[in-house]
Amino acid sequence: MFFPPREIVERVKKEYPSGTRVALVSMNDPYRDLPEGLKGTVDGVDDTGTIHVDWDNGSHLGVVYGEDSCRKLDSVTVTCYGSTETWDSRKEAMEFYLRAMAGSEGSEHERYNKIYTELSLGMPTATDEE
Repeated sequence: MFFPPREIVERVKKEYPSGTRVALVSMNDPYRDLPEGLKGTVDGVDDTGTIHVDWDNGSHLGVVYGEDSCRKLDSVTVTCYGSTETWDSRKEAMEFYLRAMAGSEGSEHERYNKIYTELSLGMPTATDEE
């Protein structure tokens, strides 16, 4: 079995901290049939560089360094009207709040505008609160 050098393992740990949202690109496991694009949340990275993921379908299979691959999602957390939601795509969140701005006016428009602006600035969280 291949074990990556310590520098690579440390880089993987830094790039995929616990809580990071990922999508499966490929998995070389004949005993599991996880579909490409399946999303999940990183639980941690071990000393072999395996990214342990809690997949949205309930599976807890790790992404093995050098065998499997996943990609980080551009996740963002939005709080609006006191409700918090995590989006797996900043682009989709921005499109949603842009449409919401177009269909609203007054204080509601201002709430959506604040969120849209924070998303546009690349902030990891956006809120309608002052």
